[in-house]
Amino acid sequence: MSSLPEGRVLTDPDVIDSYARDRTFLEPGKPAGVVLAASRDDVVTTMKWATEHRVPVVPRGAGTGLAGASVAGDGSVILSLARMTAIRELSPADEIAVVEPGVITADLDKAAREHGLMYAPDPSSYEISTIGGNLATNAGGLRCVKYGVTRDSALGLEVVLADGRILDTGRRTMKGVTGYDLTGLFVGSEGTLGVITAATVRLRRAPAAPPVTFAAEFGSLRDAGAAVSAIMAAGCQPSLMELLDRATLEAIDDWRNIGLEPSTQAMLIGQSDATDSQAMAARMEELCTENGASFVAVSSSPQEAEELIGLRRLAYQAKERQGACLVEDVCVPRSVLPDMITAIEAAATRHGVRIATVAHAGDGNLHPVFIFEHGTIEPPSEVWAAADEVFTHALELGGTLTGEHGVGLLKQRWLALEAGPVATEVQRGIKAVFDPLGILNPGKAI
Repeated sequence: MSSLPEGRVLTDPDVIDSYARDRTFLEPGKPAGVVLAASRDDVVTTMKWATEHRVPVVPRGAGTGLAGASVAGDGSVILSLARMTAIRELSPADEIAVVEPGVITADLDKAAREHGLMYAPDPSSYEISTIGGNLATNAGGLRCVKYGVTRDSALGLEVVLADGRILDTGRRTMKGVTGYDLTGLFVGSEGTLGVITAATVRLRRAPAAPPVTFAAEFGSLRDAGAAVSAIMAAGCQPSLMELLDRATLEAIDDWRNIGLEPSTQAMLIGQSDATDSQAMAARMEELCTENGASFVAVSSSPQEAEELIGLRRLAYQAKERQGACLVEDVCVPRSVLPDMITAIEAAATRHGVRIATVAHAGDGNLHPVFIFEHGTIEPPSEVWAAADEVFTHALELGGTLTGEHGVGLLKQRWLALEAGPVATEVQRGIKAVFDPLGILNPGKAI
């Protein structure tokens, strides 16, 4: 790749290793090098070279993924897009932005708010994750209960294909049905179909008044799940609805000393950003109390609201302090959320493993985190057995293996349970159209 500008290619093994991982426990192979792309032209050059030499390419954002999608294999070239950080355009009139893949999610939201707008998707890692990574995995987040996942905010993409050709998909309008939905196809494809080098995303009007947040404590997870069902059935339309179990709360308390009560088995954190947010929060408080909450705190200022949400954003880091983590990402219909919670608890007891669960409860997306000893290369057999049980039960309830983290490497073993032979054949055919040589992130997603 001598045609790339000086300094774009890294070959030092120790430096390469720092780019070869994500936030999973998975060990990478031995990649051949790293390309630090700073422009679309750098990506085009890299892909043309990789096609000519039949070299696998692993696209990469900030490495915050939890499924192994950016873990690099032997002999591959890691294509880092973290230096492509331009917000090419932000149009308040059209409520859109055109951004490069290395833009940090929180930075785009901050830029939009200067114009009274916001970028709605907000994964828990929003302060460090990139738009490109969010698009590659179709990331969700805390606000997706009201505003949807990343795909719901993606209007169009600029994509470099495996052979270096540039494909523009979608549009910059709110409506458009010309041709197949290629934008929707690339969002969530985990870098297996092409490399996203720019995206046109939808912005939304920011709330006129500060959101109001509540935190409710429950004596059981099932009661908390029932409260979620009641809130959604009542039409409260929360902008955030997060559930934390006892194990998660203990991990946070061990780290930050939040004054966890012995009787608290679950906490529900919800928020309303509606024009009548105070009244909506009060109604959700009532519903929590009616469904067994022992205590409910409601924010009286933006600072208090952020403090309550801050508890949720601490969850994963708190668990990482306690051990290596296998993170699941099942999603079930909201009506069976209490049943899924019960199944997770039963699996933990039956197999003698530690599972700490958080959930985007308003849309049925649960994150059971299996915690095992630091330094263990592979999760113990009992952890895999419990994970098998949780995934299988989620599918039996009409759910899915992954709501927002993606398949990557971690969920390969269960993929056939959900996809089936026909869907698998069709998806492999799509892969062959865009990447006939199989050089784009091989072994991931399908």
